Amino acid sequence: MNGTLALVGSGEYLPPMEPVDRFLLGQIRGEARVVCLPTAAGKEGAERIGHWSNLGVEHFTRLGAQVEPVGIINRATAEDPGLVARIRAANFVYLSGGDPDYLFKTLNGTPTFAAIEGVLQGGGVVAGCSAGAIIFGEIYPGFPTLLPWRPAFNYLPGAVILPHYDEFGDSAFAKLARAAMPRRLTILGVEGNTALVCSDGKCEVRGSGGVTVCNSKRKVRLTEGEPVEWP
Repeated sequence: MNGTLALVGSGEYLPPMEPVDRFLLGQIRGEARVVCLPTAAGKEGAERIGHWSNLGVEHFTRLGAQVEPVGIINRATAEDPGLVARIRAANFVYLSGGDPDYLFKTLNGTPTFAAIEGVLQGGGVVAGCSAGAIIFGEIYPGFPTLLPWRPAFNYLPGAVILPHYDEFGDSAFAKLARAAMPRRLTILGVEGNTALVCSDGKCEVRGSGGVTVCNSKRKVRLTEGEPVEWP
């Protein structure tokens, strides 16, 4: 990727994430043009879709960026040329949380995801929180039963992204996820108000929490500024 991919554990658009998002805005050449996609909440109704859209606009406006919501909420809107054009015109795309399976199926193979990839390949920023982070690993678990594991967009080969890791990192769910996934893979557990930020072939931790790297060989928690590596 030529741009910056930021995978957030939780806390999108809230004040504790301002330092991380200021950092991400600083990765953009020229004026930031942010689009907020509430796609993962597409099944939750107009009120929740509006909530995430408005929260994103308020947040990035406070940070001094040009920002607008883009209502990609289902396959039909993901193929709408007018909405896709607004993503292509952006240089910062933010995918907020919700249902990861719905998000992946809504975006996969669509002009919208091609436009998101275009922003990243063009040197822009793509950020995803919670569900928006999960879909960029190699695979993701089915919720709530874990199985079957599903193919994701594989921007981080060999990795499974688990957000909210400070909330359930030692829970039965997390232990079951570690036991159920293929042993060759590594869990990258991202805590709230924290991002795993990847650019120039390297990943690092940004934010007030940590990222836990967990596989069959080691388990280590990394914090602000530390590099994140896995096999």
